Amino acid sequence: MAEYLCRLGTPTGEIITRTVEATAERDLRSKFEREGFRVFSIASTKGGGSLGRALGSESGTKKIKMADFLLFNQQLSALLRAGLPILQAIGILRKRIQNEHLRLVMEDVEEKVRAGQALSQAFAAQGDAFPRIYIASILAGERSGSLDEVLMRYVKYQKTLADARRKIKKSLSYPMVLISASLILVMVLATFVIPKFMKLYEGQNELPFVTIAVVNTASFISANLLWLLPTLIGALIFIYFWRRTPVGRLTVDRWVLRTPVAGETVRQLTIAQFTRSLATLLAGGITLPESVEIASESITNRALRKASEGVLSGIREGKPFTDSLERAGWVSELAIDMIGVGERSGALREMLDEVANFYDSEIDVRLNAITTFIEPIILIFMGSLVMTILLAMYLPLFQMIGNMGGGHR
Repeated sequence: MAEYLCRLGTPTGEIITRTVEATAERDLRSKFEREGFRVFSIASTKGGGSLGRALGSESGTKKIKMADFLLFNQQLSALLRAGLPILQAIGILRKRIQNEHLRLVMEDVEEKVRAGQALSQAFAAQGDAFPRIYIASILAGERSGSLDEVLMRYVKYQKTLADARRKIKKSLSYPMVLISASLILVMVLATFVIPKFMKLYEGQNELPFVTIAVVNTASFISANLLWLLPTLIGALIFIYFWRRTPVGRLTVDRWVLRTPVAGETVRQLTIAQFTRSLATLLAGGITLPESVEIASESITNRALRKASEGVLSGIREGKPFTDSLERAGWVSELAIDMIGVGERSGALREMLDEVANFYDSEIDVRLNAITTFIEPIILIFMGSLVMTILLAMYLPLFQMIGNMGGGHR
């Protein structure tokens, strides 16, 4: 018997979704019609061979702003929990959406649902506007009949990811400000301050080594600023667009993993995000192979994603999940041991959540340590830079004063 996802209209006017096993689609349609249901659509859940292919995809669609999207899902979950039908809930929320793009997208979703499509299919038809893990979660909620719970679980999942990103940005923002201030300070001193000081020392034959080095550097920057600045901007633009290519992104991601501090931090972030995505999908009733296939798309580092390609094939070949993860080569031994305990005890989803929470805490500690370590280094660098420039400018002046004093004696 095959499994079918059925979109039905009840005699009272509600639209419901059911997952039913039957020998043939025609027999299932006849059965529902005899029971008084209006059949909108019947689709096999196994015909595509993959959850991702069953959902479909259309590229080139603009993505929705996450804050507006999460607010919409919170409100949708509340309305469904209050007992409103899906179509009515979407209609109410669509009128209240402030974001114009999201409102237009939801108008199309509402039309598709009214025409008989499942909510997951209506979202999938919007292309890349919605994350694949979200569409899979919606489909899981339709299958299990607990769409409101699935939506709240997804909102919690996205909030956790957003908090992690916010912590990373907060930890890196101050060091980036200090580095930018250092570069601006050097440019200003080299272009305006140092040339004016050098006019005082034009007649002096012997200058200290530090003064000569600083002056030569400043003269080079000042004389070549017209082509140095465009070259720097052009290089940054080239790197930006090159990093957006598959080869460029893979190369940069591999380089990041080789750096001592950033590499380990990226691995921990990826473990936390991957395991949390898996836990969210498994909690919604998605099978492990399908969950791994979708959760792998949450891995932003292309090098780690490429290394994870064998995990799914290993599971489909009947190998234990932990063995497949271990062969990927980037998941820590501690995470594999914890996941192995959950796999053997039948509590895989709960243990995946524990792994994600553990590495979230580890990332907090690591980011605080990195920030505490980097800030003094940058401050020392800035102080040394300013001190070097001041010495270069004032040492000749001290020598001139010393010579004048010696001449009087």
